[in-house]
Amino acid sequence: MTAAPLRVAFAGTPEFAARALEAILAAGHEVALVLTQPDRPAGRGMKLTPSPVKQLALARGIAVDQPEKLRTEAQRARLAACAPDVLVVAAYGLILPPAVLALPRLGCINIHASLLPRWRGAAPIHRAIEAGDAETGITIMQMDEGLDTGAMLLRRATPILPADTTASLHDRLAVLGGEAIVDALAALAGGGLAATPQPAAGVTYAAKIGRAEAAIDWRRPALEIERAIRAFDPFPGAVSTLRDTPVKCWSATVVDGAGAPGTVLAVADAGITVACGRDALRVTVLQRPGSKRLPAGEFLRGFTVSVGERFASGEAGAA
Repeated sequence: MTAAPLRVAFAGTPEFAARALEAILAAGHEVALVLTQPDRPAGRGMKLTPSPVKQLALARGIAVDQPEKLRTEAQRARLAACAPDVLVVAAYGLILPPAVLALPRLGCINIHASLLPRWRGAAPIHRAIEAGDAETGITIMQMDEGLDTGAMLLRRATPILPADTTASLHDRLAVLGGEAIVDALAALAGGGLAATPQPAAGVTYAAKIGRAEAAIDWRRPALEIERAIRAFDPFPGAVSTLRDTPVKCWSATVVDGAGAPGTVLAVADAGITVACGRDALRVTVLQRPGSKRLPAGEFLRGFTVSVGERFASGEAGAA
């Protein structure tokens, strides 16, 4: 770094944010305080579990604060006391009120997993895959009171590959986000980071993923269903029902075929071919409740599927 290190406060919760925090620390900045969501129940035992960001902060000896909200002066007291130059935010999960936005000398900057103004909101990675976007990326944004509406400070693009799932794209964007925030902080420390207002054209919103969306509607074109399968991996998992059994579909390819939507057209170790509203899908990795993800051939050895049977739209059962 050519400019002096910044005094940083960091607000984030999941693994995506932890990758960014790690990059900031590796770049030599002083992280004076980490804000993260309160510990939540997780796992089979529903034991209170610290977030990935908290785990990293504690391992590095960084002070951690976990306020439920940031609305009151008392809830903001530790952040105010640490007097950061800048607050870096990544998938934190709390709305920052104006009093927080005004605290740091250089403001609050956000690591957002899309090329703004496309896919403002909660689920930009899922929605980009679901929509069939050719590329996405990271936007470092100066935060304001709107929902991802602040001026853009830096953008980094990456292609969405044909086999990308939300899991694989998330991991790539997490690395890109770490690189981008380090570049942004270096420029900010040197006084050379220009802010560009977001254009009014091209705004889209990435609504939070609901479990109800996981139910496959076989009346849709096969290409749209294939994208949804990848978008909903790892959560919530695209699901349909066959003989009252919820079956999650984790991988599929579009193939030629016609029939009543949901009808099984062919059964082979290579996959189960299902008719869609347009074309068909060969589903190659499946999962039923109490089992793990299996290639079609292995799945069929434990769960018989016959030509002519019909998948119905399913409910998101546990698998």
